[in-house]
Amino acid sequence: MSKKLLIRDLTLRDGQQSSFATRMSQPQIDRVLPYYKEANFYAMEVWGGAVPDSVMRYLGENPWHRLEKIHKGVEGVSKLTALSRGRNLYGYAPYPDEIIDGFFKNAVSSGLDIMRIFDALNDVENIKSSVKSIKKYGGMADCAVCYTIDPKYDDEIKIVEKKGFLGLFNKKEEVVVKRQPVFTDTYFLNKAKEMEALGADMITIKDMSGLIPPSRVASLMTLFKKELKVPVDFHTHCTPGFGLGSVLTAIMYGVDVVDTNIWYFSGGPAAPAIELIYLFCKKLGIELDVNMKAVAKINKELEGIRRELAAFDTGKHFPKAFNPLTDKLPAEIDKEFDKAIEAVKKEDENALLAACYAIEAYFEFPKPDDLVRKAEVPGGMYTNMVAQLKQFNSMDILEDALHLIPSVRLDSGLPPLVTPTSQIVGAQAVASALNIKNGRPKYANPSNQFIALVKGEYGKTPVPVDPKFREHITGSPREMPYDTSGYKRQDNPVLPEFGNVKLAKDEKDELLLELFPSVATNYLRGIRENEYKLNPQPAQVAETKETVKKETVTEVQQPVGKKMKCPLPGTILSVKVKVGDVVKDGQTLFILEAMKMENNITSEFNGKVINIFVKPGEIVPEGAPLVEIAHE
Repeated sequence: MSKKLLIRDLTLRDGQQSSFATRMSQPQIDRVLPYYKEANFYAMEVWGGAVPDSVMRYLGENPWHRLEKIHKGVEGVSKLTALSRGRNLYGYAPYPDEIIDGFFKNAVSSGLDIMRIFDALNDVENIKSSVKSIKKYGGMADCAVCYTIDPKYDDEIKIVEKKGFLGLFNKKEEVVVKRQPVFTDTYFLNKAKEMEALGADMITIKDMSGLIPPSRVASLMTLFKKELKVPVDFHTHCTPGFGLGSVLTAIMYGVDVVDTNIWYFSGGPAAPAIELIYLFCKKLGIELDVNMKAVAKINKELEGIRRELAAFDTGKHFPKAFNPLTDKLPAEIDKEFDKAIEAVKKEDENALLAACYAIEAYFEFPKPDDLVRKAEVPGGMYTNMVAQLKQFNSMDILEDALHLIPSVRLDSGLPPLVTPTSQIVGAQAVASALNIKNGRPKYANPSNQFIALVKGEYGKTPVPVDPKFREHITGSPREMPYDTSGYKRQDNPVLPEFGNVKLAKDEKDELLLELFPSVATNYLRGIRENEYKLNPQPAQVAETKETVKKETVTEVQQPVGKKMKCPLPGTILSVKVKVGDVVKDGQTLFILEAMKMENNITSEFNGKVINIFVKPGEIVPEGAPLVEIAHE
């Protein structure tokens, strides 16, 4: 057992993302930075994940500035870490190496020390370029193996034909299909070894769903510590109820780093509280090397910040106030800590979980979510599915959608359920349930992302996709990896209405456009507009008004056509046509993001575009007019 444990604090990224929809603002973060400088965490996860998107989308803040300000505030006391999705970075399509390299160059120059790199398929090929780039610029590569489990299939009865005597007649039989497990300890260890061979400075067992029970932690940690030469980190969540017991098990089986949150941002959908880990480590004689007095100061600020974020609080109920340095535990609860430690030693998982539940109940942390535990999906994936069904007024098919997840996963190659594959599979399960309910085929109108997954554009799936199914979904039985040689960079238009400046003014702006096209377009337009208002150019304003006037006159003279309406509520990612274009029936006119998936909106007939009512980045409701086409 290690005598010193390193802590990666997740509060400012995964903590607020898991519990408060990533709405923590820069001024709120500024309030805790002086105390973080005192806290002496090994590392602080502060960036990546949903942070770059959310700070632009909801807070009107610059993601690069957030990283730079935290770097300045902490002054190198803790390593700053972020999360990225391998070749996908933060998008839904693989990026070419030049984009990946530019991203890491700017991330490191802005203060990043460690990038936790994972791939949603555990395809090690997809993380190679990221590992190379982060190390090239002096950062550390923390490569994550995404933990997942084999789905629980219903017994599948298939009717098969068997040749009779000398092949003269056929006989039909019912056969029960038994599937061999895919996600074994050996599977995860082999992935970790491949990552270590690539140059990983650290390996993380990333349990994004909170589904790894303590017994599995024990077996995996034993293997990893025996077979790997680099440090091992353990990351999990508390949603289904395994979190605290699994982290304690990881510690007692020799893990080098564990991920925790500070009290008021911990538990429930987030990681366990460092305060509880501190108490366990005191009993175990393990040094944390964290200034818990500073942690208490951070927590005091977090209590107020959490109240300010009440509108986004998934838990609503605060845990009981507690400071492990000053508050004495009741004797019966102190005994539960001892019971948990003894249970790990005796490999008694039930006793361990019972003790951890008693501890969490005493402090009034959220109870284990039995629905998520039984569904065996990430909590975020489950809540996304619920939100989608509410949007369609179809909550009655939630059980059907959950029931379809195993078959959708298997059909698409059994991907682990982590962003973005969790959203892809979840959205497809919802769509398939709706299709079946309305008498349509299970895979009618699959999303662009599901098509890409089945085609092979996301990489190698854990099990091969059936060529017949691939042909049904994509039109070809052949696996077709994504070809980045055809990648087209996002447009960076000149904005005449704001003094003829470009939308993206420098490389960091350009990277935001590449990674978050619609969100960054809106955000950067707002920045350019504000800059222009501070220094307006009257001549340009007059010219712009005249242009608008001419365009308006032209539009009034246009013929009346047929308006196409938006089939789903969502965000316009791109407009593929312009006024005056002649389009054909079935031609793609728009890319619409709905349920976090991209959908092609195609023309319903031949004709000429006479009006476009939406622009990239615009949020549109179902039934809103998108385009007017004069029928030919």
